[in-house]
Amino acid sequence: MAWWASSPIALRESPLDFSVRPGSSALSAARQINQQGADLQPRLFYWLARLSGRGAELKAGSYEITQGMTPWALLERMARGDQTLLAVTIPEGWTFAQMLQALNTAPGLQHDAAGLTEAQLMQRIGAPAGTAPEGEFFPDTYLYARDSSELDVLRRAYLAMQKRLAAAWAERAPDLPLKTPQQALILASLIEKETGNPQDRDKIAAVFINRLRAGMPLQSDPTVIYGMGARYQGNLTKRDLQTFTPYNTYVINGLPPSPIALPGEAALHAALHPAPIKALYFVARGNGSSQFSDTLAQHNAAVARYILKTP
Repeated sequence: MAWWASSPIALRESPLDFSVRPGSSALSAARQINQQGADLQPRLFYWLARLSGRGAELKAGSYEITQGMTPWALLERMARGDQTLLAVTIPEGWTFAQMLQALNTAPGLQHDAAGLTEAQLMQRIGAPAGTAPEGEFFPDTYLYARDSSELDVLRRAYLAMQKRLAAAWAERAPDLPLKTPQQALILASLIEKETGNPQDRDKIAAVFINRLRAGMPLQSDPTVIYGMGARYQGNLTKRDLQTFTPYNTYVINGLPPSPIALPGEAALHAALHPAPIKALYFVARGNGSSQFSDTLAQHNAAVARYILKTP
């Protein structure tokens, strides 16, 4: 037994991924591992688990065996629940639809969100009734075990955003024209989509905050694009800017009705800690950064220089 327990397991391939079903005994687990490509000798593994007192500690899930691993090392790993984890990355600035698409194509997930309406999905993850999904999930890399629930990943991302939003709101700068954490989340989503250079993030926040204080339209192109949905084909026209949608901040006052993307932690912080500047305008320089202006005349000059390319 001791010699076998310390001898390398013969593998069909290395590394070998395998899964053990919930409720499996040590004997059943060894048989499942055998069927998936490891020569484990189920009865010997059962006695090893029993004699070591680890038989009742084995945890179901997904694991990996590499060349040279022994039955004893495998037993220890399964007793610890040291599972092989997969990952899905949700970048900052993605929409909820893009997040769902990434989860739908992520390997090893049980796609139990498929076929649910947005309202049903939000109810399943514990969000308050009436919560729309856009912006409510924190963009990050999420690790999960094979055969995990897609809804569980969504729940973790939702709770992560609620935690970070609450913390950011609690530490917000004084006298902001934002009445609720939801308004901060909406503003953060605009900042996320408008920011090309991270160093400009708090200045972009300042422009939007200054405009809210002055009662000026926010005039954010990403809100127009979001409101257009599938009608947007890569180019904004003057007519698009003048066409009403609930999200078109050229024709509505104040913030749009919901976030337009998933903002990251830096965008949340910027929304609640804008730079101490008076700028009301910004325009892209073409290198990722923005030119900020306090007056319309300054802004028109910046547009001429960076957009129209006139001397």
